[in-house]
Amino acid sequence: MNDQIHSEGSDHEHGALGDAEYAEFMELAAQEGFAPEDVEGALGEAGHGPLPVLAVVGRPNVGKSTLVNRIIGRREAVVQDKPGVTRDRVSYEAEWAGRRFKVVDTGGWEQDVLGLDASVAAQAEYAIETADAVVFVVDATVGATDTDEAVVKLLRRAGKPVVLCANKVDGQSGEADATTLWSLGLGEPHPVSSLHGRGTGDLLDAVLEALPEAPAQTFGTALGGPRRIALIGRPNVGKSSLLNKVAGEDRVVVNALAGTTRDPVDELIQLGGSTWKFIDTAGIRRRVHLQEGADYYASLRTAAAVEKAEVAVILIDASESISVQDQRIITMAVDAGRAVVVAFNKWDTLDEERRYYLEREIETELAQIAWAPRVNVSAVTGRHMEKLVPAIETALDGWETRVPTGRLNAFLGEIVASHPHPVRGGKQPRILFGTQPGTKPPRFVLFASGFLEHGYRRFVERRLREEFGFEGTPLHISVRVREKRGRAK
Repeated sequence: MNDQIHSEGSDHEHGALGDAEYAEFMELAAQEGFAPEDVEGALGEAGHGPLPVLAVVGRPNVGKSTLVNRIIGRREAVVQDKPGVTRDRVSYEAEWAGRRFKVVDTGGWEQDVLGLDASVAAQAEYAIETADAVVFVVDATVGATDTDEAVVKLLRRAGKPVVLCANKVDGQSGEADATTLWSLGLGEPHPVSSLHGRGTGDLLDAVLEALPEAPAQTFGTALGGPRRIALIGRPNVGKSSLLNKVAGEDRVVVNALAGTTRDPVDELIQLGGSTWKFIDTAGIRRRVHLQEGADYYASLRTAAAVEKAEVAVILIDASESISVQDQRIITMAVDAGRAVVVAFNKWDTLDEERRYYLEREIETELAQIAWAPRVNVSAVTGRHMEKLVPAIETALDGWETRVPTGRLNAFLGEIVASHPHPVRGGKQPRILFGTQPGTKPPRFVLFASGFLEHGYRRFVERRLREEFGFEGTPLHISVRVREKRGRAK
């Protein structure tokens, strides 16, 4: 029993590296002069898998973004002394007491047609849904408002762990204001001044107690569930039509009017001998903070559907030019670390001239995802629909591929020998060794003698794909540079 516990702990600490592989790797790192704590930190960052998510919610102008800046230790979230500054959902990585987690900063949208209270409640509901724990920020100098009470009801319904932050308590005199927030029924209010840092340490200790060590895996074969496929794209590119064609029946409403789908629709579909969970999402029109009403919330729910999926099938209207919005949707899927398949819909409507120009557009506009499987389909006629599942399976294989450390280092040695890094400033940095501590998507850590230029990193990524495949998945490559100290004896 103890052996089993130790083994599980080791896997968690070393990412995808087993104990024997980890021991060999650490010996190699010591020979090259890397401190063990630096190497372990790099492996921890790259091999952690998904981090637990902490949502910071509350009505406008209670100091959410200031608190987020305090938690992450730098001024990244925009702060201004007026409500409604934060509009897009923004996430940052943070660390406290040796544990890493993701912080999601949210804001109140005043301009929404549904009204302030409703928009804050809907935004809080979305943030709560995607979080593992919640910090609810209340202005202690004002006390609990009706809007705060509305958010409390949402928190109770959600059943997620909640840490109550009584913000703007700048001294002993404000402690009494904080105690009045016991009336919210969310437990102990933690008096904090996010502006000056007062009390944030105690708040973060409470946050670590509320957060799980690692978030629950909501997808994948590990739980025996069907693989989750999100259909995403601009409005009216044919996502619902594609889902109906794949299912062989009308499962979702289709209309020529753009924007028919508002909420993500999950459908279990038998294809190629397997059961898949396809998620039809709302079309993403433009930047979230420029949207209003139902479109705004539809975009948020689409983003949540991508976070929960394993593969994003990005539909592009082949009859129209590839737009900035198509590229933004692709970036959203890649940034989320999802496997990607690109489906060009309405292929049956193209003439030879349009096909020629589309191929040129793909070469120039979609060069950043040249690694993604591509299928040319027609959701109306069913053309080439049988190619969709093999493309999805290919992307999943790439997403879950891991290269053993020994094989990876032999490959890196060949690269360094045949294509060394250019000399800059009289110095020639080189890759010393590396490992892949994580998958879904594949994450690599390279240890080098000096800074590796962006162009050389791109070259290494291209060679990794040529050698090991990784079709259909983004790759995350981080580089650690050896400190200027003597080589270990």
